[in-house]
Amino acid sequence: MRKEAVATPERGLFVYGDEVIHYNILRQTAAIKPPKLDNNSKKSRKVTIKVHPDQSVVATAPIDATSEAIQSAIVKQARWVWQHIIAFRSQHDHVLPRHYVSGETQFYLGRRYMLKVGIDTSASSNVKLLRGKLSVVLHSEEKKTPMAKALVTQWYQHRAQIIFQEQLNKSLPKTTWVSGRPSLRILTMKKQWGSCSAKGDLLLNPHLVKAPKECIEYVILHELCHIAEHNHSERFWRLLTQVMPNWKVVKGKLDDMAELYLNE
Repeated sequence: MRKEAVATPERGLFVYGDEVIHYNILRQTAAIKPPKLDNNSKKSRKVTIKVHPDQSVVATAPIDATSEAIQSAIVKQARWVWQHIIAFRSQHDHVLPRHYVSGETQFYLGRRYMLKVGIDTSASSNVKLLRGKLSVVLHSEEKKTPMAKALVTQWYQHRAQIIFQEQLNKSLPKTTWVSGRPSLRILTMKKQWGSCSAKGDLLLNPHLVKAPKECIEYVILHELCHIAEHNHSERFWRLLTQVMPNWKVVKGKLDDMAELYLNE
């Protein structure tokens, strides 16, 4: 029996030591189909808990589970939840600001590239992908770091414009409720991958171009679904599942790398 997790406005909290930990609740619904009576049927009734890299906690529970039952399941796993929050927090502490010097790692479409910064007074400043490296050539040593950063940022902006338009072209045939072609702008954001205005205009974060194409497609489809449903209602999640059945897996990949992709 196929199941879907649908968003609800439910939230809860518990205290562990000196820390108050909030969690969101997803209600699990099933397609209308008689369940198989096997030994695994009981497992589907359980509350499952996940801690995401952004330290958010989500409890996925059966549609008819009581708030008390969900709270009880969370409290039983309190130490496990807290340990994972601390582990992710520690990882984030080690994501250092970039200095835009040779040897640093840069990302593009889900792949890692080593940054190589060189000086060539006979050439104009430029950025290219060459043999597994993101090569930055500067015309002079003056203001080397800010110049390298500006060039890399400009390169990402340019590539984002091209890739996002390509992915929008790919996504539009799936979203039959969208009439015409939405406008698409690029804006650097600290915590958001994208947004959709009430008029249906799309806004995407250029850092998203560092992620695999399937993640870019997920964000675009997510925002296009908002043209039909402006909030995260049950119908919104059903619509997203219709156009991208594996969106949860793809979202998980994007969440896992978000701190590195957004790092400047």
